[in-house]
Amino acid sequence: MRHVWQAREQLSCYFAKCAAVIAAVFLALSFCYAQAPASPTPNDPLSQELNKYPGLLPELGRLTEKLQHSVQFPPARTESRLLPLLPDSTVVYAAFPNYGEVAHQALNIFRQELQESPVLRDWWQHGALARSGPKVEDFLEKFYQISQYLGDEIVVSGGTNGRNPSALVVAEIRKPGLKKQLEQTLVELGGKSNPTVRVLDPQELTPEVGRPAYEPVVLVRPDFVVAGLGSDSLRIFSARLDHGSRDFVSTPFGQRAIQAYQGGATLLGAVDLHQILSQVPSGNKDDQITLQRTGFADMKYLVWEHKRVNGQSVSQAELSFTGPRHGVASWLATSSPLGSLDFASPAAMIVTSMVLTNPAQIFDEVKQLAGISNPGAFAALAQFEQAWKLSLKQDVLSYLGGELTFELDAIAPSKPVWKAILGVNDPKRLQQTLNTVLATMHLPVEQSDDNGVTYYSVGIPSSPTSFDLGYTFVDGYLIVGSSHETVAEAVRLHRSGESLAKSKKFRAALPPGYPPGASLLLYQDPFAMAALNAQRIAPGVAGYISQLTGKNSPAVFCVYGEETAVREASTNIAFDAGGILIMAAIAIPNLLRSRSAANEASAVGSIRTVNTAQTTYAVTYPLRGFAPDLATLGPDAQRPTIPSADHAGMMEASLAGASCTAGAWCTKSGFRFSATGVCRQHVCKEYVVVATPVATNTGGRSFCSTSDGVIRFKMDALLTSPISVAECRAWQPLQ
Repeated sequence: MRHVWQAREQLSCYFAKCAAVIAAVFLALSFCYAQAPASPTPNDPLSQELNKYPGLLPELGRLTEKLQHSVQFPPARTESRLLPLLPDSTVVYAAFPNYGEVAHQALNIFRQELQESPVLRDWWQHGALARSGPKVEDFLEKFYQISQYLGDEIVVSGGTNGRNPSALVVAEIRKPGLKKQLEQTLVELGGKSNPTVRVLDPQELTPEVGRPAYEPVVLVRPDFVVAGLGSDSLRIFSARLDHGSRDFVSTPFGQRAIQAYQGGATLLGAVDLHQILSQVPSGNKDDQITLQRTGFADMKYLVWEHKRVNGQSVSQAELSFTGPRHGVASWLATSSPLGSLDFASPAAMIVTSMVLTNPAQIFDEVKQLAGISNPGAFAALAQFEQAWKLSLKQDVLSYLGGELTFELDAIAPSKPVWKAILGVNDPKRLQQTLNTVLATMHLPVEQSDDNGVTYYSVGIPSSPTSFDLGYTFVDGYLIVGSSHETVAEAVRLHRSGESLAKSKKFRAALPPGYPPGASLLLYQDPFAMAALNAQRIAPGVAGYISQLTGKNSPAVFCVYGEETAVREASTNIAFDAGGILIMAAIAIPNLLRSRSAANEASAVGSIRTVNTAQTTYAVTYPLRGFAPDLATLGPDAQRPTIPSADHAGMMEASLAGASCTAGAWCTKSGFRFSATGVCRQHVCKEYVVVATPVATNTGGRSFCSTSDGVIRFKMDALLTSPISVAECRAWQPLQ
């Protein structure tokens, strides 16, 4: 199995390079900045570069503007000729346009800027990228050359065949000669080492003895190029192509992927979460109950797409469920107007706003979920409520409406500027609760009135200096801020109509085609954040970035709750759920393996527990030696609190029940366990404990241990009967 995953990772890295090459120029331009330490000094690489090339930052700004306005991206696609060709076992689907021409345009613009800008040229040739810069250009050229052989779309398919994930990358071939070009490129990129990817034609795609079953292979046919793990998988897929199989389009997931193309899509990704969850081992009963109560056991599809809506570029995602949302999945309320944004400032750096269904009900569900695995999780809260003579649910959460907005205006070591706006159902009773809490804590409170609004300032003792928090109630909202002035400014913005919610820049950044309200909204002024970071690094940089602030739109990310789905939309591709989907596409092929790894870790821990219990038993009952089986180490079913030599009560019944006798198996977390003592005349001088997976998808290794305490393992060994001490000690020790 280790070789399988290493081969898969090699193939993933190879195609990740092909996809990432499009952005190589942009990443190269920021490479030197990534080297700056967390606490910059005048001698850090970034400061040195900016001091050495004082006109560099404006030149990079102009280059960025040219790339944004001059590079022509591929048009949207309303259908896919590749999607129907995929196998019906596909659970992960991604489609990308051929970005070769885009990379070529970007490279030409960059080279033109190098000719026209002495500062940029000097930095590129002698600065931090002097060595890697030419390699980036060469890589982009090779990428462009290969792209000329490919069709307009590249599709990635991921599936689960048993315990082994599968992956295919498919593209149409535009002209002959790709095989020779790929082989030449791989040799040039590999340098002195041999290429890690083999390139074959259909005649070379024959069964091979002695080669790794899951090595990266590229098949170049006259009509398609296909990349995958191992020649066997490509041979099967090639046969499907020859027979014209179209099984994927007949599946519900295939139909959902086809639907995503409607209206035109440039980038597209989809994951069949329902199918994946059905193949994940269920685990123990508590895990099953927890997953069901969260509501995420009912997830169906995750679909992300980038397209144009009303002439504007929009990224949008959908997480659908098999039925109405419930549990944790339903905590995010359906979309509604976010009135709390009417107190937020248009000059804010970051604003987060959300609407929850019912805070008091959510609190009850949190307690229930926590109690499944830890019945005493909220014991400390009960003591706190008793001491303070109030109820968090009844005296606080029941008075809140579920809407919450947090705003960050400035980050300063001495005093950050922030405010929080909470929707309130009963301001008077919540004020009574606050009075009780503040009085109990002996915190001084000052009260003042201004234009019919009562403001409260609370002194907070702190080191080295104390500070004040301000709060007030206005129009059904509790506004809390870092100072009285911050709270008063929020009220002024609300009454004057100059708030973030009313600003043209904010409204223009909202996704088109969606209702004005939302369930969750994230707002960020990226240039304000960049200026803040630049201020710490180099003088003058923050001022230049501030000049660009008015020329760029903020990043806005919106989530909309529906009965059976949660949708996301953003007009800023760098600030949406696309990154989440990409991470999911990377993580999901490892989902089954991660569960298997968790089961293996649990099995190792259980064997350690058995070793400890055996040592304790031998000391406690020296006339018996080691316990002959797991049942002897467990509790007596009739008298569980009274230990004896027959039922020592040193282990829980889940692993050492009455039925866990010598030669029998007990199951826990995807593994079967057995312990057998080596005994003479009722005295056991040795023992062996073994753990083996219940099935191939619950673990890849069996484990064992003896009285020496060393845990050993054997790969791909599903045992049907316990093993001997000698057999165990012949296995490989676990490092």
